[in-house]
Amino acid sequence: MRKLIIIPAFNEESNIEKTVTSIQENAAGFEYVIINDCSGDHTRQICEGKGYNVINLPINLGIGGAVQTGYRYALEHGYDVAVQVDGDGQHDPEFLNIMAEHLMEHGLDMVIGSRFIEKEGFQSSRLRRVGIVFFSYLIYLLTGTRITDPTSGLRMIGRNAMALFAVDYPRDYPEPESVVAVLRRKMKVKEIPVIMREREGGVSSISMKKSVYYMIKVTLAIMIERIRKY
Repeated sequence: MRKLIIIPAFNEESNIEKTVTSIQENAAGFEYVIINDCSGDHTRQICEGKGYNVINLPINLGIGGAVQTGYRYALEHGYDVAVQVDGDGQHDPEFLNIMAEHLMEHGLDMVIGSRFIEKEGFQSSRLRRVGIVFFSYLIYLLTGTRITDPTSGLRMIGRNAMALFAVDYPRDYPEPESVVAVLRRKMKVKEIPVIMREREGGVSSISMKKSVYYMIKVTLAIMIERIRKY
């Protein structure tokens, strides 16, 4: 089974080397590709100087476009499993083989690493937890499936979801919407408990000013995804 880690990176010069080192030390059996989303700092220079496997996007596509590029790479290069690991160092690679085993043993299409099942490690800010609870409830109302951590970027998928996401993936704040896309196609999604770290450097893509926009946009996107034809 070929397993790929997709690392979307935008201005992660302070984190990317530690992220790759942690993957190399703790995720045996996984290969990786960094999707450098036209960073304006030294992310590209670090990746190329270290000889990392990196795709440098010519324009900034945002998190959705960067991750979708990774899924297309995984599909075209024959990987069986792809997992997103953010370049900011919050995701712990030690959980990746556990996620892969769970995916294969239970015949799943997606495994989400949730920080809220056992409530260990960094639990996000209070404001974001309010949004997470809201999206969890909304997804449950629309699909009948309870997802405790719908904004988690630590998600692993198999070939069926990979084929879907390679051609159709949300552009902005894609996690909740993409979960609905998978569930409405009757694919199997489960969560397992993980421990996440607090960001050590860089800046989050979701600022306080963007929070209201995020809530409205993602809510509308989820509802449209639920009713649109495919």
